Amino acid sequence: MTLLPDFRLETYFSRWEFTARHHLTASDAQTMTMSELLALADPGDLHAWETLSFGYTETFGDPALRQAIAETYAHVDADDVICFTGAQEALYLAMHVLLGPADHAVVVTPNYQSAETVPLSLCEVSGVALDPDDDWALDLERVVAALRPNTRVLSVNFPNNPTGTLVDAADFARLAQLCDERGIHLFSDEVYRGLELDPSRTLAQAAELSERALSLNVTSKSLGLPGLRLGWIACRDREVRSRLERAKHYTTICNAAPSEVLARIAVKARDRILERNRAVIAANLPAFDAFFAEFGELFEWRAPDGGCVAYPRYLGADGVERFCAELVEQAGVLLLPSSIYRSELTPTPGDRFRIGVGRRDPGPALDAFAAWLRGRR
Repeated sequence: MTLLPDFRLETYFSRWEFTARHHLTASDAQTMTMSELLALADPGDLHAWETLSFGYTETFGDPALRQAIAETYAHVDADDVICFTGAQEALYLAMHVLLGPADHAVVVTPNYQSAETVPLSLCEVSGVALDPDDDWALDLERVVAALRPNTRVLSVNFPNNPTGTLVDAADFARLAQLCDERGIHLFSDEVYRGLELDPSRTLAQAAELSERALSLNVTSKSLGLPGLRLGWIACRDREVRSRLERAKHYTTICNAAPSEVLARIAVKARDRILERNRAVIAANLPAFDAFFAEFGELFEWRAPDGGCVAYPRYLGADGVERFCAELVEQAGVLLLPSSIYRSELTPTPGDRFRIGVGRRDPGPALDAFAAWLRGRR
């Protein structure tokens, strides 16, 4: 087995996430307290929480949680869902289940690093880059050209991290059709689904479009509950689901019982939580628009189509890596420079940085950012 490289984002966060004064690159929506979440519980789930025992749980996940998750899909049953400790475990195990040394995968870039490094540790991988000069569009013809007879997985992420871009619903359906025609598993990272700026652009979930497709989701991002460490895969291919369960026996075996009950409450209250988080983003975007307008000579700004992260261009002569380093060291404002999203598969822009727009009250962070920039003029 090929050793995995350092996870650049997590290494960077290990240094700065909890020491920087202003975390302006957060990838999750506004979180809530325990009391706020429990206030959303129905009587049955509140009783389950108050009488919870700390024994082992089922490897597939709590049946009531899986049922609640299945009800967020159009054509998925509870038996089509398997839960994991966050999305990272789900992605890692899915790639090990679906790919072997003789196989090939196609991954869209830029991406969350493990979306390419895990497949690369298992087999040959080709990349298809979103076009930064065309609002991060995905060229389906380039996807088709990248496919091989031994391609087993096509990995996509929409709304995309870090760009915030979406594809059209017809193009997404075409991707699922292409995979079905060629016996490929569409692996769809959907962790930002529900935070679309225009709700009419919300994509169908991949597991609804194809029995072979895998839909990845988690409580961390759109729901803003990363501390629960609860993710899942929905897939109507029962053989794949069974293999995922056996693979999980070698990692976490089962999820934490408290997390499963709390996640059940959150998933059932999903519409209310998403409405709140979309409202936070909508209230924040004018402040980001105004900030980037003031410093138009330094940045090219585009609000995300969906999700709560964006990927502006930095135009300064010093370069984005030095810029981000000096900003956090001198002003305590944390951003993620483009080196974090460097790909081994395709060229990726070297002049971008990730910024988060989903946390409540970004004013102090933007004020500190602006004051530092004014001081450099």
